[in-house]
Amino acid sequence: MIWHSDGGGPWGTGPRGGGGGGGHGGGGGGGPWGSGRGGGGGPRGPVPPNFEELLRRSQDRFRRVLPGGFGTGTGVAIVIAAIVVLWAASGFYRVLPDEVGVVLRFGAYNRTTQPGLNYHLPTPIESVLTPSVTRVNRTEIGYRSGESRTSGGARPEEALMLTGDENIIDINFTVFWVIKNAQDYLFHIRNPEATVKSAAESAIREIVGETPIAQALAEGRGKIETDTTHLLQRILDSYGAGIVITQVQMAKVDPPAPVIESFRDVQRALADKERLRNEAEAYRNDIIPRARGDAVRIKQEAEAYRAEIIARSQGDADRFTSVYRAFKVAQDVTLQRLYIETMEEILKNSNKIIIDKAAQGQSGVLPYLPLPSLLGTTPPGGSAPETGAAQSSTSSSSTSGGTPPGRGTAQPSIGRRQ
Repeated sequence: MIWHSDGGGPWGTGPRGGGGGGGHGGGGGGGPWGSGRGGGGGPRGPVPPNFEELLRRSQDRFRRVLPGGFGTGTGVAIVIAAIVVLWAASGFYRVLPDEVGVVLRFGAYNRTTQPGLNYHLPTPIESVLTPSVTRVNRTEIGYRSGESRTSGGARPEEALMLTGDENIIDINFTVFWVIKNAQDYLFHIRNPEATVKSAAESAIREIVGETPIAQALAEGRGKIETDTTHLLQRILDSYGAGIVITQVQMAKVDPPAPVIESFRDVQRALADKERLRNEAEAYRNDIIPRARGDAVRIKQEAEAYRAEIIARSQGDADRFTSVYRAFKVAQDVTLQRLYIETMEEILKNSNKIIIDKAAQGQSGVLPYLPLPSLLGTTPPGGSAPETGAAQSSTSSSSTSGGTPPGRGTAQPSIGRRQ
């Protein structure tokens, strides 16, 4: 419709400056509030905005822009076309390199687009979601890294767990995950962060519940992380969450704070036990080979002694046999020889020399012997050795009874021969 300026606006107010003309009495024109300057009355404070003037100015601008006037069909068509073009252009969107575009048509999944400039039908027909599929997300369980323990960073209701041997353990761990399938991630789970957190708690409680506390605190940590990763991935796959678990990292594994000192005492005792066991093993590894070596040596010595005794006994037996054979051939000669050998064995440590009287003056026996020098002694007073006569008398007295029992033959001399 076309507004005429002679009436002063759509409300039909009269011209400014006069009395009431088309308005409600009292005061001049200038708007429906009657805030003109004509007529009586003093100042009335701030003047409110003149909407009629604003409308007239807007009308004038459209007249200048649109040829033929604002109310013509051509102008309306141009405006509508411009609006349609702008609405259609609003469907262009850009997907970043670490994102994918998920296009929804009337709220339902329609397609997935790749990074770059893409287009979808303008709102409200289609819309787009752009989740990041390369960013590594992290979910903390048992603690919050942005908060200190003194200010409430610990979460005991999440961290305290029961081990396989019915001990309580305090575990803080972090789950790292990325989006594998954007469609499943957006439409199959309502709250991905809470879903990952709940599934991770369930998985690690199951794994820790099968592990003794000693292993959980020491060499079993890596196995717990690996088993939890696999179990958590199976749980999320069963949900169709479209999430891949990249790592489960345990930040802290300790006994509960009230008993940690006592537990450390137990750990120190176990360490001492292990140390003593290792020392005992080292001592055993040292002493057993040594004892085995000694046993082999003693056995070899015994074998050698056995062989020696057997050989000696065999030799003695052979010697006795040969003597017996000789005795059977010549009994007197054999007995004489045995007697001499026996006496020689008995008297070999004696300091006396016995000479048979019958041997004096015969070949091989001297009438004079330096007995002190032979015995290695010096006579008292340094006197010379005894003469042959004295020696003969001594020898004679020493040879009484020199005949072997049962035999009348004289015995040979046992002295030193020259």
